[in-house]
Amino acid sequence: MITQVRPPQPVTIGALAPLTRPGWVEAGRHLLAGLELAVGEVNDGGGIGGRPLELMVRDTAADPRRAAAAVDELAQLGVAAVAGEYHSVVARAAAARADALGLPFLCSSAVLDALTEEPTEWVARLSPPQSHGWRVYADFLLDAGHSRIAVATEPSVYWASGVRILRDHLAPRGGTVVELDARALTPAAVCDALVDHRATVLLLLVGFPEPAVSIVRSVRRDQRLTETMIGAPAGQPEFAEWATLLGGDGAAIPFLRYLPGRLGPLGARVGTALRERLSEEPSFVAFEGYDTITVLADVLRSHGTDRARIAASWPHVAVEGTRGQIRFSRTPGISVWQWARTPVQVVDRDPAEPSRLRIRHAG
Repeated sequence: MITQVRPPQPVTIGALAPLTRPGWVEAGRHLLAGLELAVGEVNDGGGIGGRPLELMVRDTAADPRRAAAAVDELAQLGVAAVAGEYHSVVARAAAARADALGLPFLCSSAVLDALTEEPTEWVARLSPPQSHGWRVYADFLLDAGHSRIAVATEPSVYWASGVRILRDHLAPRGGTVVELDARALTPAAVCDALVDHRATVLLLLVGFPEPAVSIVRSVRRDQRLTETMIGAPAGQPEFAEWATLLGGDGAAIPFLRYLPGRLGPLGARVGTALRERLSEEPSFVAFEGYDTITVLADVLRSHGTDRARIAASWPHVAVEGTRGQIRFSRTPGISVWQWARTPVQVVDRDPAEPSRLRIRHAG
């Protein structure tokens, strides 16, 4: 009689990412590449106590309701934890549902400060809170001599939060922020408003590719605005599609990126592997995805797959990630467990070589 040995049951993690429009598909692709690369390496190293690690991927398509429904489904399927997501308003919906269900959620790449309405033990985050990153960006503007800032905006909790952070940080230092409604104004009218307000900077707090691409083209072609700087703190120029659509017009537009000035040995190795997987330069979002699995694998090995024990482990995490050692703590004003030392840079694409990124400021 031959006894069949059943393979060990996998440990499953739910993965949320925007993989179709109107989600930022390129960001979702990079996030998933980092998650999958790390899962493969965990399994090559023996998995979680001999059990393979497995992702259950769900496309959020930048839809908060779809994300909340995905969290419900994943919880019923028995995942140990949920990870990922890029869009802040979507991650907020996922975090609220995970908190309500008692399901650990490690948010990879969303920055909205109020990720949950009330403090929660169930949610931790790798990306820096918006209030920190966008203050670094505001300091960059001031250091560069800019105090009259215009922002082209669309309705969004995320964009509104960004405007508030910029205004609160710039006002005590003599800076002003004027809002231009990108829904009501054509790109040409945005240019007229920049002249009327004598703004020296236009920040794009709008969707990509549109209306961001059309606004950039209009400003670049307006002879009255040759000295006006365009900025995109949310990171639209990070991805290759930006350079493909805008070419040279997309250069010299500073944005936020969450990488250190120099990657260590782990980061360099992972960067090479991500480059091969993506067939292009990996964004910081891909590194966030890899670090997410690195943290969860360490937690699962040390604390098991019980959801309550996973959530209780957040304050005890001490894991070497691609961008430094990851530890979670309570940050004033932030409702989730937060990695407090996420590196923050302001970078742009080099006009002489748009495929190359230049570090303009570090915070």
